Amino acid sequence: MDESESGDIDWENELRNFQNAIATGTKSKRIKAMAMLARYSKHAPEHVLARTIPFLMVILGHNNRSNDSANFSLQMASAYCLKCIACRSDELVTQMGANGAAQLLMNLLPHSDGMFLKVLVKCLLVVVGFCNTSRAVVATAGGLGIIVNKLSSCEDREIRRYLLEILSLLALRRNVRREIVRLDALRYVVEAVGVGSMVSRERACQAIGMFGVTREGRRAVVELGAILPVVELFCSRDHTTKLVAGNTLGVISAYVDCIRSIAQAGAIPLYSELLEGGDPSGKDIAEDAFCVLAFDEANAIEIVGHLVRIMRDGDNEAKSAAANVVWDLSTYNHSIPVVRDSGVIPVLVELLGSGSNDVKENVSGAFSQMSYDRVNRIALSDAGVVPIFIDLLHDDFEELRDNAAEALVNFYEDPLYHDSVSHIIDAPSFRSMQNRLAQLRETNERAPRYDT
Repeated sequence: MDESESGDIDWENELRNFQNAIATGTKSKRIKAMAMLARYSKHAPEHVLARTIPFLMVILGHNNRSNDSANFSLQMASAYCLKCIACRSDELVTQMGANGAAQLLMNLLPHSDGMFLKVLVKCLLVVVGFCNTSRAVVATAGGLGIIVNKLSSCEDREIRRYLLEILSLLALRRNVRREIVRLDALRYVVEAVGVGSMVSRERACQAIGMFGVTREGRRAVVELGAILPVVELFCSRDHTTKLVAGNTLGVISAYVDCIRSIAQAGAIPLYSELLEGGDPSGKDIAEDAFCVLAFDEANAIEIVGHLVRIMRDGDNEAKSAAANVVWDLSTYNHSIPVVRDSGVIPVLVELLGSGSNDVKENVSGAFSQMSYDRVNRIALSDAGVVPIFIDLLHDDFEELRDNAAEALVNFYEDPLYHDSVSHIIDAPSFRSMQNRLAQLRETNERAPRYDT
């Protein structure tokens, strides 16, 4: 191929010249032909590139038993050329996969180093990145062991990055994750969270979350130092990446010994951002994470502080989500004092009078849950909640009526407030809730008890 403009090239003629050079040319001519093909791979028609792949595969698969450097040079040129062609389209990568490119590359990796290794690994990364068949080959034909072995000895930062990106691709497969554990290679997946392209780091982070599904996996990834790189990824401006990182941290936090470390790494403000955002998935991730992180008192104090800010300054959706978290936290004995002493009650009272129906439902739900505790009832009464609940008994919104009635039943059964709310006992919503709670308690009392 010459240096003329690509639009003026007779590609069929150049293809014949390439094929002749590969079939009959000297080593230098073959290398030059492959270099020119790589240079023009961005411009040549795909059908022309597709017809060069079999020739390149033959060179790549040459059995170099004598370790002839000339053959290594040809194989390196072939791998480089295949990498350039693979970047053109998924169809070309698929053709390479069907012709066994992944296996040929894996065969060469164990005995390669330096520039040859770099070219092979870059080619393999592209091939497995865009071809499911090639990924399966590497995952099931001993490829993972080769990648891990190379990582154990590789000091070149660029090559190591490519190896980690390949590993992050493979680690999304269940059978590969089992093999990673067997090979004691989980540390490399953790390393991959902080190295490489953002897409690769996100994949590695997702894999960490999958490892963290089991108790042993959670402990292992934490002990290997996964928290800091995942939190760093959580800081990304890309929303999808933030969701993946937030979800992974939520999974890891089920290993309760690490929840303080997660907070100290800066996760709580990041979850607050998700809670304030417009994505329902992000809100769900943040709500679940807050409920787990709040098992630590210092975390709970920080979380409630963010919730108060959101309920003051956020939009209706954010306020509703924050109130829902308060409702959740109010169900846990360990966080009830934190919620009560945080100053959140006056903010909730204000929302109960002026918020949207969704906000009011979550606020009233939080108050109904808090009303089961005597100290909380005093705080709620002092904040003026009881008259508001009495008015809500006649609200058009059923959930609001039920939450208000549940709280008022608890006040009615408290000698301190019995007389002050006794005038509402004939309200239909109150009587209905009183009967439902009585039946629930009776059912609980009849339930069999087991020694723990």
